[in-house]
Amino acid sequence: MMEWRAGDMTERGTRWTARLAAALLGASLLAGCAPNAANMAAPAADRPWKPTGHEDGLWSAQQPAPAPAANATGGPAPVADFSVPANPKLAELPQAVEVDPRHSYRLPELIDLAQRNNPATRVAWQRAREAALAVGMVEATYLPLITANVVGGYQSVSSPLPVPVGTQRYFDTTAEGVSPSIALQWLIFDFGQRSAVADAAKQGAIAANVLFNGEHQKLIFDVTRSYYLYSAAVTRTKIARQTLRNSMAIRDAAEERLAKGLATTVEVAQARQQVAQSELRRVQAEGQERDTYQVLLASMGVNATLPIHVADAGERRLPDAVKVPLDQMITLALAQRPDVIASYSALAATRSGIKAAEAAYLPKVFVAGAVATGQGSFNANGLPGIGQQATGSGVLIGATVPLYDAGLRAAELKQAQSRAAAAEGTFHRTQTAAVTEIVAANNALRTALESYRAATALTSAASTTYDAALEAYKNGVGTVTVATAADSGLLDARQAQADAHAAALVGAANLAFVVGAMTSRDAVP
Repeated sequence: MMEWRAGDMTERGTRWTARLAAALLGASLLAGCAPNAANMAAPAADRPWKPTGHEDGLWSAQQPAPAPAANATGGPAPVADFSVPANPKLAELPQAVEVDPRHSYRLPELIDLAQRNNPATRVAWQRAREAALAVGMVEATYLPLITANVVGGYQSVSSPLPVPVGTQRYFDTTAEGVSPSIALQWLIFDFGQRSAVADAAKQGAIAANVLFNGEHQKLIFDVTRSYYLYSAAVTRTKIARQTLRNSMAIRDAAEERLAKGLATTVEVAQARQQVAQSELRRVQAEGQERDTYQVLLASMGVNATLPIHVADAGERRLPDAVKVPLDQMITLALAQRPDVIASYSALAATRSGIKAAEAAYLPKVFVAGAVATGQGSFNANGLPGIGQQATGSGVLIGATVPLYDAGLRAAELKQAQSRAAAAEGTFHRTQTAAVTEIVAANNALRTALESYRAATALTSAASTTYDAALEAYKNGVGTVTVATAADSGLLDARQAQADAHAAALVGAANLAFVVGAMTSRDAVP
């Protein structure tokens, strides 16, 4: 009898040893994962990183770069290559915007293209949708929560027999069972906590929707400003080209007088210098035109390589001076600017947060119920099985009252109050910033309109001066110095007029934007 028990213990010990070995092997494999993960980084601070094939398919596996080593002759070590492997998939750009190459796009059409293709508006739209879904998530807490649960189990027990029965040395028993159930949980009263949370979520959704419209207003203004600045650059290029022709006319007159013996080589050199100066200004003006074109495309949110023909706004009529009283303009802006409205909604949301934190001190009434059924069986070494099946249901009504939480609710209430105080300060700061922007925009528009009137008069006088100086020099009663100075003065006057014209258009658009009136492409001044 003692010998049989020893053999039995040996057999069962072998089973436990195998299980323990398997557990230790699994633990050792898991423990080796963390050190091996360090191999994904560069081998040293002065050696480049290379993909290892474990970057989620971004690159194919490549061997790490060898360590830099000094040459056998003692020369410098080879230069390490810190380039990043190329991934062709990342070079796939979104579908290009379709434009008509034979059509000259006016400002409203450019705004329409921007609103349909700029990623910023789509991002703002998704944020508004996310905020709206948050409202639905809070409102869902008013309804009961119903869950289906299944619990199953299986147990097998093998016990050694004191005395073997034939070849049977163990007494095996098996028990198994399954218990499915449906449970209901319903919070029916919480002293307004969920209502406060829902109100905060609604205020957040309002702010997100307002900011979505505000993003479109900003897009309209950005495209408008870039369009006017591009048109001004185009005008400056035209002026620079005309100035170059004027300078060439002075040079031709000097060379003609030199051929007749009426001018000196110094006069010709001075005239040719003026031509070179005008050529430089033309090149600079064309470069500025290309730069402002890229800025226009960037404000639209389209590909920078998009070839689109933009209609010129150089002859666009300037707006009249603003006749609306400044106080009335400020009142209108504070009532309709998206940032002011969104800031106030954020303030209202934080005040609802205070109500929710205060409601956490009060009890909550709930209803709970369950319907369950279960069945099980028991088998023992060939004996007839024993089965059992039962069902049950119940409904509970209860209330919970928080008594002690180590100051957690008090801290949450103070935190909510601090958020409300910060939101109120942000709201007042937004109001102040809006007033400052309106006053500055109004002053800038008035200055731009006055500058354009002055620049127009200057251009008229400079044009007369240039024509008279060139004609006088051709007839031998003037000097080339006066003619080139008149040429430069005319260029400066024309460019100042173009800049003032663009500044007035941008100023009018800026004033409409800061007032909150630039709401569509048709509202562009």
